[in-house]
Amino acid sequence: MLFPLTVALYAASAILAVMAGWYAWRDRLIDDRVLLVAGLLEIGLLVQAVVVLVSVGDVGGGGAEKATYAAYGLTLPFVPPAVAFLAIKEKTRWAMGVVAAGAFAVAIMTGRLQQIWDLHA
Repeated sequence: MLFPLTVALYAASAILAVMAGWYAWRDRLIDDRVLLVAGLLEIGLLVQAVVVLVSVGDVGGGGAEKATYAAYGLTLPFVPPAVAFLAIKEKTRWAMGVVAAGAFAVAIMTGRLQQIWDLHA
């Protein structure tokens, strides 16, 4: 994993989580600013997915370890669009809570990728 990319994804996830929490607290619906941050996070996650695909051969420990590494890296890009879609369809305060939870999940899974499979150390 690339440490600068991990830091950028942490930052984008944190910004998205704080924005979503603020919006939930203020009882606001999703808007273009939240979607912009989610889009930037998505771009970073797609870059990370490419890095995962390129480096899956470097993972030691057998097929199960490689499959887990690939699963982490390739499922992460689905989280921001999914939570954004739910927030657009759901018109309550809890929609932004879902966005905040999704951003937190992205941060945790990205951290696990860096922690377990730091192949460039």
